[in-house]
Amino acid sequence: MSNVKKILKLPLRISIAVLLLGMLAKILEWSYAKEIMLLGFSAIGILYVFRFLKKSEKQFIDYTKLVLISFWATNGIFRVLDFPYTLFFQIITGIAFITWFIMEGTAYFLDEDRRAKNSIGQILWNCLLVIGTLGVIAGTILKVLDWDYAIHLLSLGITLIGAYVLKDAFVPPKPSEEEQNNEEFQL
Repeated sequence: MSNVKKILKLPLRISIAVLLLGMLAKILEWSYAKEIMLLGFSAIGILYVFRFLKKSEKQFIDYTKLVLISFWATNGIFRVLDFPYTLFFQIITGIAFITWFIMEGTAYFLDEDRRAKNSIGQILWNCLLVIGTLGVIAGTILKVLDWDYAIHLLSLGITLIGAYVLKDAFVPPKPSEEEQNNEEFQL
């Protein structure tokens, strides 16, 4: 992963949060859940296409990500609208995901030297993401089994994942070391 600043990062994160809110609304059987999910899937698909088109240097992995996101978002839209024949989109999404995982996978979260560069705060946020993911999985299984507190666990998991997605949206960026080394102090 290069140090190039990615465009549309904040709008994409907000779109993911909207999608998660829509999924939570659907689970809790609230009004307008389908519309919120449709908005989230559509925004993610459109914004990622713009992000791809703005990229100056495109490699095979970039095309793979475009196929992955486009087919995933299209499948989501079709599922929300109850269209048939979504299996095609699911198969293409699965193939694109496997291709991405083989080519980039977890190295996406490492720096260029392939060393993890996480602080204690980042590790804690990553732990919250894992806990949220486990909460979603466990809540889904418990909901299928019709156990008590399944919805609470599922809602907590989705909330934690949503917080993780939006964590950088409201935190000002820290200046890099290069910027700090050339600072002048004024009295």
